[in-house]
Amino acid sequence: MTTPPLTGPATPPLPADPRRTEAVHPGHPDLDRLGVDALVQALVDDQHAALAAVKAAAPALARAVEAALPRLQAGGRLLYLGAGTSGRLGILDASELPPTFSWPPERAVGLIAGGDGAIRRATEGAEDDPARGEADVVGAGVGTGDVALLLAASGTTPYVLGAARGARAAGALTVGLANNPGAPLLAAVDCPVLLDTGPEVISGSTRLKAGTAQKIALNTLSSALMVRLGKVYGNLMVDLRASNAKLEARALALTCHATGAGEAEARAALAGAGGHVKTAVVMLRLGVDAPEARARLEAANGHARLALGEE
Repeated sequence: MTTPPLTGPATPPLPADPRRTEAVHPGHPDLDRLGVDALVQALVDDQHAALAAVKAAAPALARAVEAALPRLQAGGRLLYLGAGTSGRLGILDASELPPTFSWPPERAVGLIAGGDGAIRRATEGAEDDPARGEADVVGAGVGTGDVALLLAASGTTPYVLGAARGARAAGALTVGLANNPGAPLLAAVDCPVLLDTGPEVISGSTRLKAGTAQKIALNTLSSALMVRLGKVYGNLMVDLRASNAKLEARALALTCHATGAGEAEARAALAGAGGHVKTAVVMLRLGVDAPEARARLEAANGHARLALGEE
């Protein structure tokens, strides 16, 4: 016996959602029928749109770097605020700056809706509270010297909009990353960055190419800032401070490459420099001891090229 269809008044259609990230992808209506090879290929191919979106956003990212640089040069902080995947990506970027660039951990602050527990376990309801976003900004002591990076794929997340409102009220520079044209977040910040990735291959799952685009954009933004702040010499990660076997090997290779010194000489310089590559490079290139190298770097605001007299 078959079940008769339900009868009754017709349900009015839901209004169309203007957010492209929430639209149904037109290209893969039978995704669940694909074989493994074709399925993997479809998922990989769709990621190309993430890179295209970041390329289109490059001018906006450059404007954000220029705007943020003076505040960081003056001692300000980078704060990352988001919910869900976006929040976790922000925390990831913040956590990687200290080991990569010797950036002070207290100047790279990651905040996520739902608190630290939401890093590992989804707490989706927490993102619906704009007052919590404002409160987290106040709790972090955000001020005029800081740069707040507001992250929301939809660009409509209440927690992030509340955080943006609080950060602007506190006088911080606000940078917003969203994946939908016309998103409220983009209108609520000083430096809007649109990452227009369109519908997801698994509709609505913005952990896919929307998240990839955010990751690329954050890598680009923070790395560009670190380069401009003197954390890189040429394209070498010279503000690295070796703290484990892997980093010791990397520091040795970087020091040898930057100076042409042999392994023994580079090891000795690194030992004298407390494992700090940039100090060791100045020591070897100029034939000075560690205190003199540090003094020259301090006078050059940490820029190795300037300390070496190459500017």
